[in-house]
Amino acid sequence: MFWDTTIILLIPALIFAMYAQAKVQSTFSKYARVRNRYGYTSEEVARKILDSMGLYDVRIERIPGNLTDHYDPRTKVLRLSESVYGSESIAAIGVAAHEAGHAIQHAKGYVPLTVRNSLVPVANLGANLAWPLVILGFFMGAPGLHLINIGILLFSAAVLFQVITLPVEFDASNRAIALLQSNALFTREDIEPARKVLQAAALTYVAAALVSIMQLLRLIIIRNSRE
Repeated sequence: MFWDTTIILLIPALIFAMYAQAKVQSTFSKYARVRNRYGYTSEEVARKILDSMGLYDVRIERIPGNLTDHYDPRTKVLRLSESVYGSESIAAIGVAAHEAGHAIQHAKGYVPLTVRNSLVPVANLGANLAWPLVILGFFMGAPGLHLINIGILLFSAAVLFQVITLPVEFDASNRAIALLQSNALFTREDIEPARKVLQAAALTYVAAALVSIMQLLRLIIIRNSRE
């Protein structure tokens, strides 16, 4: 049933997702070998960006892993991965500046970020329960149509989360580039490589949203086939 012709809808999105993942890995690897001309570490740049915006209360921590970087709005902690924290590479600094951009969004009450954060619980629930409900509803026959509808509704929340993530991530990257320039933390020659790293990373969010949208469309087609 779930390997029927509707799976074709996912193929272009999955191909694009693989391309996006390969693009971000190759771009990051390329510029991870290029040091910024001022010799700053990623942690130093993130700290300077935060301080320039008056965010002295946002702490920066090193965490295990590779590209596990994120900003936690609950504790006001910017966490940089081991591969980024002490690195002087253009790629690593681009990532750190991007996460600092999220901290600034939080401080300024950036609406898409607020909406996205509020959707986290229901989006997680939808991602975990949608398909089990749809599968169960399918095997129950006509009475299971209500379960399929509930599954679609839950999955819609997960899709909405992915879509709202796009402006949040693009805005954080734009803020990162602007702050690297305005605070004279990067030379003109370093800015363009950093922009390429962040643009490649943005593709992964576009791909995730596209896959989710195609999955939702597939669920709707499956539901309609049961009516």
